[in-house]
Amino acid sequence: MNILFHHRTRGKGAEGVHIRGVTKGLRDLGHHVSILSLPGAEPEPKEDVPNQQASSPLPAAKPSFIASLANLTKYTPEFVFEFIEIAFNFLSIFRLKRAVKKNNAEMIYERYSLFLFASVWWAKKNNIPIVLEVNDSSLVHRVRKLHFVSLARNFERWIFKNATGLVFISSEFQQIAKKEFGKIAPSVVSPNAADLDAFILDDEKALKLREKLNINDKVVIGYVGAFVHWHGIDWFVDMIVDKLKFHPNIVLLLIGDGVSYRPIKDRVKLANVESQVILTGRVEHKEVSTYLSAMDFGILPDSNNYGSPMKLFEFMAMAKGMVAPDFTPIAEVVKDNKTSWLFPANNRQACIDKALEIANNKLAQKEVGANARTYIEVERQWKHNAEQLLSLI
Repeated sequence: MNILFHHRTRGKGAEGVHIRGVTKGLRDLGHHVSILSLPGAEPEPKEDVPNQQASSPLPAAKPSFIASLANLTKYTPEFVFEFIEIAFNFLSIFRLKRAVKKNNAEMIYERYSLFLFASVWWAKKNNIPIVLEVNDSSLVHRVRKLHFVSLARNFERWIFKNATGLVFISSEFQQIAKKEFGKIAPSVVSPNAADLDAFILDDEKALKLREKLNINDKVVIGYVGAFVHWHGIDWFVDMIVDKLKFHPNIVLLLIGDGVSYRPIKDRVKLANVESQVILTGRVEHKEVSTYLSAMDFGILPDSNNYGSPMKLFEFMAMAKGMVAPDFTPIAEVVKDNKTSWLFPANNRQACIDKALEIANNKLAQKEVGANARTYIEVERQWKHNAEQLLSLI
């Protein structure tokens, strides 16, 4: 089948990983996938696309009005940003029509964006099935608050009812939509996944990195992600650094950058534990698996009650369990003490206590890590997500 993957995101970070993952899953099942992105926001380079099983994503465009608009929206007031999102519908119809014709697409898979109704309207009018992947909604807490809330919900109600199918990242998300909108299109719950081709176990590389960082004889608790408040890494470090001096065998290996990076670095210095907290800053995506290999287990201090944290699956793919809050989307995919460890969500002290407890249990680290890898192999590769979304048509 020829499938067009349409998205209106920047194609970076976790959203880029998800787009590439689902695309790979569909291709692994033998389908041809092309990607329609904003100019300059293509989530995959051309050289990464298999020659035999996939058509190329639309070629990157030179800087244009659309690309400039994407950068401009970062600095605009919310109501102006939302007007731009609504206006984008008119442009989307022409771009979608051209892309479907060029790639002979028989189905559209779209990463849902607020106010974007044109693709569902056009697909329905032309009898082309369209499945939406729902990672955002007017019904949940968002980093960027909505201005036209009622309008967004009215659009969303129509979109969720008229799409061919919906893919929610958690059952909590699915239930929120059903409760608010009543009857919606057929839907499935499909959490995030991991690409085992990208997360290859390599003990030799892990050993070399541990030796390079001088942590070969330490228990390494790891974190990979944005250094932002809603991920909780700031309060986790703040609470644990004063305890580290009583646990000289523990090292924190923190990968990433963000607004909390400098305050965290200052807190580590104040506690005089620089030798036990390694802050690498950003690392290339291709190097992430090596850093994960060097960790004994991971920490996910905070999340929310509807999202599916990407790093949870990537840690488990590398045979590393995670200490994570028991929000419903996480508890749905984690078996406590089997594939990772759960603590009561929003209980910060319980998070610290659990991390220190696991740090002193090498056997649990190994057994849970092995179980986590097996879980990903059997149930949570991207091909499993692809199979679920195709079941809707």
